[in-house]
Amino acid sequence: MISSRRLAELLDLPAADASGEPFSSIVIDSREVQPGSLFVALPGEQSDGHQYVDDAVSRGARALLVTQPVAVPDSVDLHTAPDALQALQRAAVAWREQQSATVVGITGSVGKTTVREATMQLLAAHFPTYQSPRNFNGDIGLPIAILGLGPEHRWAVLELGPYSQAEMELLVCTARADIGIVTNVGPTHLERFGTLDDTERIKGLLPASLPPDGLAVLNADDPRVLKMAERTQARIVTFGRSAEADLRAADITPQGFDGLRFELHHGGESITVHTPLVGEHQTMTVLAAAAVGLRAGLSLDQIANAAALLQPGSRLRRRVAANGATIIDDAYNAAPLSMRAALDLLAARPAPRIAVLGDMLELGSEETAAHLEIGAYAAERCDRLLTVGTRAVAIATAARAAGLSGVSVHNDAADAAEALLPVLSGDATALIKASHAVHLERLVEQILSAQRLAGERP
Repeated sequence: MISSRRLAELLDLPAADASGEPFSSIVIDSREVQPGSLFVALPGEQSDGHQYVDDAVSRGARALLVTQPVAVPDSVDLHTAPDALQALQRAAVAWREQQSATVVGITGSVGKTTVREATMQLLAAHFPTYQSPRNFNGDIGLPIAILGLGPEHRWAVLELGPYSQAEMELLVCTARADIGIVTNVGPTHLERFGTLDDTERIKGLLPASLPPDGLAVLNADDPRVLKMAERTQARIVTFGRSAEADLRAADITPQGFDGLRFELHHGGESITVHTPLVGEHQTMTVLAAAAVGLRAGLSLDQIANAAALLQPGSRLRRRVAANGATIIDDAYNAAPLSMRAALDLLAARPAPRIAVLGDMLELGSEETAAHLEIGAYAAERCDRLLTVGTRAVAIATAARAAGLSGVSVHNDAADAAEALLPVLSGDATALIKASHAVHLERLVEQILSAQRLAGERP
């Protein structure tokens, strides 16, 4: 982690009296300040970070990066720049150049976080490894993530999640990845990107940015990703189920919440992999992480051993209601690819199977078609469907057209809860999934805290 003194030096600001102790964290929300933090005051849509300088100081901030003049105690280092965000970004670029860690950059329409977490865990079993905190993957988050790197790290695993081509150009220049993983190209953020062709071009900036001695790890099952091989000068390794993939998965056996098992084939060798990651789609997660592990010099045995110890992240979490009902909590985010994967997991459960699906946002021109497609897909994988939000009405329409009779439409999480709680029996499984703005996590919490569920005695 960078220190206040090094930050000042990188920005050509006065540094003589600045602290040489590494920051405990770098934050843009004063409520997240810990003793020893750097608080970066940025203007926001609703308020200006400079309004919360006093709060940051009272919580123990060691230093401030600001644009406007502010008064602070002598114990707090004050760094003033014409534009605090640009200063943060410039510092990250300079700091990255001084670090010796091998950087893995990960992009794609879905799956970035799970691949990051798996890759970090696999590498960390053998090397000092750093990863992006949470979803720090944009023009603010990625610089903060990079400034968390230190000389003790041999590997760094970073997410790149742009909303535009200009932002992706900034991200690849900031990260300067040695290894680039592209998970897939799908209809996410199209309201910002434009079309799938635009998405392909923007995501492809990562492999295009890699050095000649770098490594591009590309999804062999996604034609748009595979085409990116033409745009990179780095060595290419492909992964997937395709017979032509360099790392190939075969004989995939999903084991519900116990994870999955498959055969990993590479270079004439093969090994059985069992991982606790949930869902058949996580095969691709393990393969992508394995490609990095091989580059790091790990054997297939070491990779299989690490895969067996992977800890599932925040997605597809299994929760248990008071009456024993199983809740598949995936309320964090949603896109067509991840919706299908979650519905596949639900389909493997015994009846009754209930899907609560909400709006998928930022799909642009693909919005209606994508929701209709998910509705038809859900009809074959659940016994009852509740939709939440105006866009998700199309999911309900398509599910009914596909022959599913138990379909209801709801305005919000509270409305859906009224319909769900009376029918959520102890032997049921309920999948809860939508884009985060729908706030279906409120429905999950209401289920878990409910005093009365179907099948419970008064």
